[in-house]
Amino acid sequence: MNSIIPEFAVVGHPNEGKSSVLSTLAEDDSVRISPLPGETRECQTFPVFIDGREVVRFTDTPGFQNPRKTLQWIEKYEGSHETLVRDFIDAHKDNSDFQDDCRLFEPLLRGAVIIFVVDGSRPLRNIDKAEMEILRLTGCPRMAIINCKSEDTAWLAEWQAEFRKHFNSIRIFNSCQASYKERIELLKSLGAIDQELQPILSQVVAAFEEDWQERNRQAVELLLDLFEDGLDYSRSVTVKPGADEEALKERLHRDFVEFLRRREKKCHEQIQALYKHNIFNCELPSQSILQEDLFSEKTWEFLGLSSSQLIVAGALSGAALGAITDVAAAGLSFGIFSSLGALLGAAGVALKGQEFLSGSRFLGVTLDHHHLQMGPVKTIQLLFVLLDRQLLFYSHIINWAHGRRDYDMQAAEGENQLFKVGYTKDWDRRKVGICEHFFKALQNHEKSEDQDFRSPMAELLRKTLHEISSGSVQPFTSVLPSDR
Repeated sequence: MNSIIPEFAVVGHPNEGKSSVLSTLAEDDSVRISPLPGETRECQTFPVFIDGREVVRFTDTPGFQNPRKTLQWIEKYEGSHETLVRDFIDAHKDNSDFQDDCRLFEPLLRGAVIIFVVDGSRPLRNIDKAEMEILRLTGCPRMAIINCKSEDTAWLAEWQAEFRKHFNSIRIFNSCQASYKERIELLKSLGAIDQELQPILSQVVAAFEEDWQERNRQAVELLLDLFEDGLDYSRSVTVKPGADEEALKERLHRDFVEFLRRREKKCHEQIQALYKHNIFNCELPSQSILQEDLFSEKTWEFLGLSSSQLIVAGALSGAALGAITDVAAAGLSFGIFSSLGALLGAAGVALKGQEFLSGSRFLGVTLDHHHLQMGPVKTIQLLFVLLDRQLLFYSHIINWAHGRRDYDMQAAEGENQLFKVGYTKDWDRRKVGICEHFFKALQNHEKSEDQDFRSPMAELLRKTLHEISSGSVQPFTSVLPSDR
């Protein structure tokens, strides 16, 4: 075991999913994953860097080429146990029949910990028992991972019973559906293989968790920039005598729609890169609400605040405006303006929340001295629609394991899922109030140079991303019902 950088050799029979497990653990979608057996012929190491420092490395190994003969040689071996692996390589390095077995043993010479991966959807075979015994006789710290889908459990008990005879630790791990939380739990369990591993593995896990928090912090900044750019958007044009004002309004509205679509797409690309999905697209199910256009009726029907939440948000805004009028009237109104403002605000927002908004009803429009200006956005529901879309996208990205390649299957499965609403539908008054304060600051141009107005919203988003990634909030599926 390297005293500075821990190394894990991912071992297994060809086509058992070991490359997929490695890709997910290392968050590296450059790992070659092929349905053809025996694709991995050379050891390839995938280091994990955090803040420019390598903290752990995972090594993909060839599958066993001649496990029965390898086991026979080890059982007859009479040399020192400490030199068994080296002596085996020296004895067989020039024999083409043992080429893969020798390469598999190379990282063990460096003190690598063994992660043995098997496909739990098939029955146990004698060849598997031979491979397990080989790894036990090496004396290296070792863990067994059953790469098993949740529905493929028919052979699970048999695998577990056999593993207990050969391994220090056993884990069930679906490499194609592992979440961030499951990945961290697996990394933590690696420290239980051997007491000497615990201190360094604890440091590695801490580095992973700190890195994840930093990525979430950066994601929050990306989201805030998106919201600010979209909600604070405004453009103006000169209205010449005889010009078609309605056509100009339509053009300005169209420009805004295209701007926000492009801006959201850029944000999605940045988030995808932030969580290290650099090569393959994390494709959405064909019926995902995120496949719908940002300004489609379905998007506004299924995402954003509920009617009751909109009424509360509108009432708060209306009451605030009414209270100002009360003060101006020296208190002689006895709260009439405040009550009336609350009712009007609530009714207005509830109405707007039930229909798709466009044009001048969606953006503020002013005409002053022959200049037509559109923006900023005056409908708070857009903030919550944007919020739901980004939180759903975030959940999709972080829960798409790096070892996953079954895009077509994922899309097909999506058609049978039930749709659930976005995250903000269940937010309480405090959370809605934080969002409203952020929205009003943008509307009223109350942004300060130090951007303090963003702080409460940033804290809300950080907590929300943490809840999603830690599993304390169950991720909503973003798939619409198939009959819609």
